[in-house]
Amino acid sequence: QVQLVDSGGGLVQPGGSLRLSCAASGLTLDFFSIGWFRQAPGKEREVVGCLDHFNGRIYYSDSVKGRFTISRGNGQNTAYLQMNSLKPEDTANYSCAAGGFCTESTYIPGSRGQGTQVTVSS
Repeated sequence: QVQLVDSGGGLVQPGGSLRLSCAASGLTLDFFSIGWFRQAPGKEREVVGCLDHFNGRIYYSDSVKGRFTISRGNGQNTAYLQMNSLKPEDTANYSCAAGGFCTESTYIPGSRGQGTQVTVSS
């Protein structure tokens, strides 16, 4: 059974940084596409970005490009989302995902974590 556990969320001031983690069990992240979603109150869930396992490319939404970085590994079966230069509009529940299909325009995941809350506020 695949399980993804998100962590690392919290309250941060505008301009600050956070690193989210996604610990996986039941599958090896190195062998699958991975990605991150977010959902703000009253808004639809959106793709933050994804890593296409088949070509090694990482795609980001325009709203986070240049500020967020997706990675995995470091000897752990864990995915990461490094978020820099955070803005109030980045406030949302963030969840990781694994498996499925990642393209430049979308990500259809196989499994998704429960999410971790990120609040950007002064």
